[in-house]
Amino acid sequence: MKQLLIALAALLSFGAQAAELDDAMNKAGCMACHSKDKKIVGPSFKDIAAKYKGQDVVAKLSEKVRKGGAGSFGPVPMAPTGADKISDADLKAAVESILKS
Repeated sequence: MKQLLIALAALLSFGAQAAELDDAMNKAGCMACHSKDKKIVGPSFKDIAAKYKGQDVVAKLSEKVRKGGAGSFGPVPMAPTGADKISDADLKAAVESILKS
């Protein structure tokens, strides 16, 4: 019973963390151009994960979010997203989560 309660607490904690991350990504404007599984303006998170599967690209993609970029998924440029929109810690967590999609 104790193990079940511990597992339940861990799942609830994970759910709260995921909700906080979704909130941070919404506030940063990520969801205006991206979605989990469909291309909007930018690629879906699923497509990003597939492109970079098996690569250590968290720092590279975090830098791309900060500076903006174009050409990786087509001609539409991605605007830069500053630390005033999403913290470094939340950005790193978001990129890691996207790569696990």
